Amino acid sequence: MQALLDQFLDYIALERGLSPHTHEAYRRDLTHFIQWLQARRIQSLSTLTRKHITQYLLSEKDRQLATATLARRLVAIKVFLRFLEQEGLLDQNVADAMDTPRLWKMLPHSLSPEEVDRLLDAPDATTHRGARDQACLELLYGTGLRISELAHLTLDNVHMAARYIRCVGKGDKERVVPFGHTAQNRLQDYLDFHRPALLKERFCEQVFVTRRGTGFTRQGLWKLIKAYALQAGIAKKVTPHTLRHSFASHLLARGAQLRVIQEMLGHADIATTQIYTHVDPNRLKSIHHQYHPRA
Repeated sequence: MQALLDQFLDYIALERGLSPHTHEAYRRDLTHFIQWLQARRIQSLSTLTRKHITQYLLSEKDRQLATATLARRLVAIKVFLRFLEQEGLLDQNVADAMDTPRLWKMLPHSLSPEEVDRLLDAPDATTHRGARDQACLELLYGTGLRISELAHLTLDNVHMAARYIRCVGKGDKERVVPFGHTAQNRLQDYLDFHRPALLKERFCEQVFVTRRGTGFTRQGLWKLIKAYALQAGIAKKVTPHTLRHSFASHLLARGAQLRVIQEMLGHADIATTQIYTHVDPNRLKSIHHQYHPRA
């Protein structure tokens, strides 16, 4: 089983180009699963059944693992077995039809439009740092970028006149994401007046820079967002993905097509984007009322 796992890990690293962080997560989760199987004297994946996978997940649930961790481990198992089946190394993928139990599905945390307004108004835009932070928050909410994508965003990937950016997401996949007039104005002001003052003739290709003249890290941007959420009096838990989730939820609530949102978010699978359909029950009621003949 270890040899099959090594083959899979080479595949996702070399052919699919997944990030080192994702590669390590797959390695860790699947190694743990294989060790669990071996402890129960299951030495071949050809004898694996759905019952084994269910028992494994239930045993992990008994260990008080977070629901998101359980769901992630099931995804890792499904992707691993699917690879083995496609390569002819496994006759049957017993996990293919398994759905993540509803109780394990984690709906993304998002802010209301009013909370977003409070968050985006929190920085003092009369200062260099405040103008930078406001442009940063506006672009996050205006594009739905991942926090790591924003941290690595470079000047040559921002097309101000046409109001779009090019970014490289998971698996080194490039996509184009538009942004609106408000984000354009905030960003232009920052680039023209405040970024040069922060750099002080130093050079940095990243769009958002610190007082030291270096680009932001993912962790640095996270701390910035959390600080402004606290300042804005937002009681909800705010994570690096909160504005990304809000971007998607608000687009969907206003009638955007799921496929379009999928493209802007850079999701490889539409199923990942579909989780947002559970966030706004009012949208479902509206669609039912609009299209059902007896609504």
